[in-house]
Amino acid sequence: MAVDSYRQDEKIKSSGRGQTLGRLLSYLLKYRLTLAGVLVCMAVTVAISLVNPLIIERAIDVNIAAGDFGGLYRLAVFTLILNIIFIIMVKVRMYTMALVTNRILLDIRQELYEHIQTLSFSFFDSRPTGKILARIIGDVNSLKNVLSNTVTTLIPDFVTICGVVVIMVVKDWKLALAGLSSIPLMIVAVWLIQTRAHSRWGIYRKKASNLNAYVHEDIAGMHVVQSFTAEDETREIFGGLVDEHRKAFGDAVRIADMFGPAVDICWGLGAMILYWAGIRLIGAEHVSVGTLVVFGTYISMFWTPVMNLSNFYNQVITNMAAAERIFDILDTEPDITDETEMELPDIEGGLEFSHVSFTYDEGTAAETKVLEDVSFTVSPGETIALVGPTGAGKTTIVHLISRFYDIQKGTISIDGYDIQKVSMNSLRRQMGVMTQENFIFQGTVRENIAYGRLDATQEEIEQAARAVNAHEFIEKLEKGYDTQLKERGAGLSIGQRQLIAFARTMVSMPRILILDEATSSIDTHTELLVQQGIEALLAGRTSFVIAHRLSTIQKADRIFVIDQGGILEQGTPKELMEKQGFYYQLYMAQFRGES
Repeated sequence: MAVDSYRQDEKIKSSGRGQTLGRLLSYLLKYRLTLAGVLVCMAVTVAISLVNPLIIERAIDVNIAAGDFGGLYRLAVFTLILNIIFIIMVKVRMYTMALVTNRILLDIRQELYEHIQTLSFSFFDSRPTGKILARIIGDVNSLKNVLSNTVTTLIPDFVTICGVVVIMVVKDWKLALAGLSSIPLMIVAVWLIQTRAHSRWGIYRKKASNLNAYVHEDIAGMHVVQSFTAEDETREIFGGLVDEHRKAFGDAVRIADMFGPAVDICWGLGAMILYWAGIRLIGAEHVSVGTLVVFGTYISMFWTPVMNLSNFYNQVITNMAAAERIFDILDTEPDITDETEMELPDIEGGLEFSHVSFTYDEGTAAETKVLEDVSFTVSPGETIALVGPTGAGKTTIVHLISRFYDIQKGTISIDGYDIQKVSMNSLRRQMGVMTQENFIFQGTVRENIAYGRLDATQEEIEQAARAVNAHEFIEKLEKGYDTQLKERGAGLSIGQRQLIAFARTMVSMPRILILDEATSSIDTHTELLVQQGIEALLAGRTSFVIAHRLSTIQKADRIFVIDQGGILEQGTPKELMEKQGFYYQLYMAQFRGES
């Protein structure tokens, strides 16, 4: 199966930057009433900023020129009040947008997380957990400035630029043309820079994802690293990934940092042309000191927003790669979906495979055919043991029953209901799956067992624990069922973790039980006790048991020997031993090995 590892850069389907930005900004619509208030604040601040230079012009050309200091004093008080209002509106705008932006990030992260939970096993098989975490945490966080500055920078600065241009043209179109003559140069420079910056930021995001994936994998497998004294090797790999990450960041920043100097050069060039034109071409007799000062102020008011917009555009280029990675997952359609909302009623547990074929990664270079035209019928309450060599398809069969994967051909039905024609929730709610990966969550013992049925009472939790002989060791813990467990059950033995996981499955009282190497980590004595508990608790329930230890399945109603894409043999343990076929050879080889 093809796996996207930390050694490989992720392949992201890139859509247009405009489309991606538009989709990102659509999250703002949910808060349009709040944003309307923000826009009112911005309208006030933009109006005040545009009026300020005109006040300066009046103070110079009217009040100071005429010696009207009383009028100058009144104008100063008016300007002070006006700018106090400006400061208040800016603070309100910034605070409100900070709240809105953080809420949007929560919305995106929640939507992304909920969508990931709908994806099938094939999605998680194809990429490291660390790369998924990088998108949920790092990529989402990186969108904050884009969302916030779209409202607080893009809109007011664009309006300011338009207002400045209009005022300058109305006052003196010649001076306006001179001051804005360097704009074409800026447009060309920005276009050249952004085309190179976007691709480099995309590479940087991929390298960051690779690094995150490796760190997650290395920490999760730290006990193996230390057991084999592989610290030097992992340090070398980590160092190499960090170097790739650093180099990608440096390449992107070097290009992105050219935005500022490009705008500064155009700004300075425009100001020089403005004053040169005002003094030499138009003439000082036609341009008052106040007008020239006002134009100099407006030129600054023009280029400052341009600088802000270039920085915003730089942020967009920087973070569009993150947005594309987020939308790449959101656009990933689940391989397995409910074809209908029909609920599977309470079942008896009869199951039928009819000409079932299944292939992993069908249609790809990593295509692996596992099952070919498999058919069998299981009666309600029957216990079926699945045996066979590694990779034969035993776990695949039970995954197909739970509909963790969808078959390519044939049908699987329970009590006559095609499992693809009923909702997954109603199907899985009546199944209990116990695998060899006995994952323990952080929380109390009680919470871990109740995970199998969240409304389970304390009595039902203890009953399930007693059934698998976990109650005795749980009672000996520091706080019994209220003992806090560490991540992955650190501090418990492998057998204890497996018993808790077993109780979690038992408390759900499933109609169909799947045990995939469920007792592999329990010692022989405890396994005998667990088997007794299973027999008492699961009487009358259909069950599938996968076990390499053949001594544990001698009470199964039937044994299926799985290999070569199908069922080689099936029958009771006694029948298969008398047949002296594949199962007999497997049993005798294991018996001689144990002896």
